[in-house]
Amino acid sequence: MSQETPMIDILGKPVQRIGVIGSGQIGPDIALHFSKVFSPASVPVVVVDISEDALEKGRQKLDKKVNRGVESGAFRAEQGEKMKSGVLFTSDYSQLSGCDLIVEAATEDKALKGKIFSQVQELVSKDAVLCSNSSHLEPEVIFENISNPERTMVVHYFFPAERNPIVEIVPGEQTSAELANDMMGFYEAIGKIPIQVKSRYGYAIDPVFEGMFLAAALLVEQGIASSKEVDQVACDVLDYTVGPFTAMNLTGGNPITAVGLDNYNEKIHTWYRTPEILRKAVADNTPWEVPARGERVEVPEQTFSAVRDALLGAYFGIVGEIVDSGISNVADMDMAVETALDVKAPFRLMNSLGVSESLRLAQKYAADHPGFPVPKCLQEQVSQNAPFPIPLVLRQDHGSIAHVIVRRPRHLNALNNEAFNQIEEHFNTISADESIEAVLLTGFGIKAFVSGADVGFLAKIDSAQMGEATSKGSQASVQAIEDCPKPVICALNGLAFGGGNEIAMACDVRIARAGIKVLVGQPEVNLGIIPGAGGTQRLPRWVGVEKAAELMRTGRPISSAEAVSIGLISEEVPGDPRALRRRATELLNGALRGEAPFKGIETGPLQTPDELPSVDLGHLSIEVDRILQKTIIEGCRLPLRDGIALEARYFGEVCSTEDMRIGVSNFLENGPRTPARFANS
Repeated sequence: MSQETPMIDILGKPVQRIGVIGSGQIGPDIALHFSKVFSPASVPVVVVDISEDALEKGRQKLDKKVNRGVESGAFRAEQGEKMKSGVLFTSDYSQLSGCDLIVEAATEDKALKGKIFSQVQELVSKDAVLCSNSSHLEPEVIFENISNPERTMVVHYFFPAERNPIVEIVPGEQTSAELANDMMGFYEAIGKIPIQVKSRYGYAIDPVFEGMFLAAALLVEQGIASSKEVDQVACDVLDYTVGPFTAMNLTGGNPITAVGLDNYNEKIHTWYRTPEILRKAVADNTPWEVPARGERVEVPEQTFSAVRDALLGAYFGIVGEIVDSGISNVADMDMAVETALDVKAPFRLMNSLGVSESLRLAQKYAADHPGFPVPKCLQEQVSQNAPFPIPLVLRQDHGSIAHVIVRRPRHLNALNNEAFNQIEEHFNTISADESIEAVLLTGFGIKAFVSGADVGFLAKIDSAQMGEATSKGSQASVQAIEDCPKPVICALNGLAFGGGNEIAMACDVRIARAGIKVLVGQPEVNLGIIPGAGGTQRLPRWVGVEKAAELMRTGRPISSAEAVSIGLISEEVPGDPRALRRRATELLNGALRGEAPFKGIETGPLQTPDELPSVDLGHLSIEVDRILQKTIIEGCRLPLRDGIALEARYFGEVCSTEDMRIGVSNFLENGPRTPARFANS
């Protein structure tokens, strides 16, 4: 959010005051995130707690984190001061009066939460949104005595709340479906990654966190391994940043996990229970013995194998049961578990190991642990002899308009081969779907529409033939967009680099969020390659040969304002991604009514000079530039489809150069900010 953008709203009502109840472990962090987002618009955040000591500690915690952010350069000094001054810590509940959004983050106690919300509902308007950051309790339980339950839900944050992007949105039986949907958009607009979960005790992610701790604790309790050994194997096998015992020490999670596991026993299945070693740890208030920072624990091979198999079998069984229950799905669980808990994505891991081997591990764990279910979804994939389909590109139909959403937030929505294929599949299906009249293509979040192609798969190209085949594969996916017989609009919610701009240019119309300083770019030359998904041919047809050549040859990105001025996008839309999608829908409906038909791209040859105007290449490769120039000049003199075929051939040629190897290796080793030292610069 910036000062140039309108206030962020909920159901069309601007959020002008926010309340956070509880100044314990997570409340100040929730307030910090709200302050970061809303302080530019001077929206106050009120933190209420009955304990003056908790309030003072919460204030100190928030100030310390903001100061650290200023020191690191994450915040400007004036921004940091505004963030700190914009949060009021108080024991006066009346300060919540006028809040449009309340997030309660008090102790996990049903009676306490009920008492808080009974008091709060008398202080705020009937259309204020009341949320609980409960980690376990069902919304129907928390809000059972609320007079306006349609405005309530659980919004479950994860540690640390100001930085961990995942939030679970858990509507209750009486929660307004319209509100629940808009809250998904609200949290997306403020930089979080929300997933909607059906109401069940513990929701979707905590049973994984606490269930994996149970699996770890049982290994220790049964004498199979020590807590230090289990932590080490968990880090080695599942990519835990810190092992389950270390995580429990850091979060102080022993007491709440003990309560949660006992309740899971009643509400989910009987394997879940509080092991005796956890009961003792809670009673004695003692930390777990864990590896020291930087310590490598050597685990005997036989012990390692036993712990590995048990952790994997438990992991696959736990996440599979959650999908079987219907409260979540494979795509959300794969993304959210990986992101919230910082471990390997479970369903991709099953696909990597093989679903048959994954089922074997789950069955072995179930055989050794009574009450542990073998997931039906995993059995089904084995019966089909197929890996789990994991959507990276989502389709959501809104009436007769299909929304196609690229969602790879950990990778800024970068496209790998799987994502390209899913785009092609969606558009082929939509083209044949008589119930769909138009398409809205966009990306998830506020940072990126599509940040480009995943450089990891470019690094695998080892010949001109493989380069040409890779280009043709990407081109086929993009062509499916252009060939769609229905109006297609691209809503650029954030930056569109490389392949992102190439799929956007296959749409009939492009619009973007207003005020984006870096919106579009074809930065391939920085990698020692050229655009390979149609960019060398479509960009000249949208903005003219000379302007397109300058942008592609230098890799210079442009703002949303410049994109409008050169004709690449038709308009900027103020507001968050929801406003952008609403405007896109208006334009599509207008096209369907014949008011403003979508023209699409010119497909014939272009008048193209024999030589392109000179540009300053700086450190860039002369050899790559030579290939790029001939691709533009020769290709644009052909019909569009023929020019795109020519591009694939020349993409293969550039992939055989030394500078391509240098550029891609430099990116993977040093990141995008370090210029490559090309051999032919």
